[in-house]
Amino acid sequence: MSARDLTILGCSSQQPTRFRNHGGYLLRWNNEGLLFDPGEGTQRQFIFANIAPTVVSRIFISHFHGDHCLGLGSILMRLNLDNVTHQIHCYYPASGKKYFDRLRYCSIYHERIHVVEHPVSQPGLVENDGTFKIEAAFLEHGVENIGWRITEANTRKFEDEKLLKFGIKGPMVKELQEKGVVKIGDKRVTLEDVSWIRHGDSFAVVIDTLPCQNAIDIAKDATLFLCESTYAEEHHELARLHNHMTAKQAAAIAKQAGAKTLILTHFSARYQNLKIFEQEARTIFPNTFVADDLEVFQFPKINTKPN
Repeated sequence: MSARDLTILGCSSQQPTRFRNHGGYLLRWNNEGLLFDPGEGTQRQFIFANIAPTVVSRIFISHFHGDHCLGLGSILMRLNLDNVTHQIHCYYPASGKKYFDRLRYCSIYHERIHVVEHPVSQPGLVENDGTFKIEAAFLEHGVENIGWRITEANTRKFEDEKLLKFGIKGPMVKELQEKGVVKIGDKRVTLEDVSWIRHGDSFAVVIDTLPCQNAIDIAKDATLFLCESTYAEEHHELARLHNHMTAKQAAAIAKQAGAKTLILTHFSARYQNLKIFEQEARTIFPNTFVADDLEVFQFPKINTKPN
């Protein structure tokens, strides 16, 4: 079974600390590696995480402040050095095209990788390739900044006891999948009689923003929600001045969105103890966890049959 987990490659904000790298988040999911906001030092963090960078197949940049993109050039060059043959899809705000190009070609190298650019200028559906549906929402940070939502495709799940009840087995299962119906004696059995639709899980990312409706919308019912909480509540005025959020504000968004699990990240360097973020957020949204460098959060498949 392929890995389904979120690795925190860094959880600091603009200024890294002795213990927290610039931000960077790797989601391994359905045999792909989705890398979000690779800040400075991300390539080295892969080494500490004991993960080969070659797993990366998609890179998402929320906006072009340095702590969210300075690692992009080195990651692309590393993938080039490793001679990856799969396409590298890159999603970013279209208004930052010049910054993307500068980062991509920031030094001399012979590019052999196949980079597929997805500059995003409109909210809503960005891509649906049958594996993932990718959606974008524009947030409130003073510069064009995108929150992302990735949802896997729905799958049909057979119920063994019902297949057994109708005597469907072997090649008949394939026939049922292809035609939607099989005939058993004088009885017609449809696909719906013996199976159900498992709705794909969703991962939402909201990094750098004031609280806003778009942040709630992009996190709607997300299985896993990664959200910035740059400041603790005692510094809520600094959060407002710098277009960021507190842990409580992130928790309020998770609660309003109906997310399942909240991971807090992007912490100001002023804080040594990150537990205060978790404690504050849990007063509003109990299923909250604090990110830390190289921590891994499992992204379990929700496989519950609807009532």
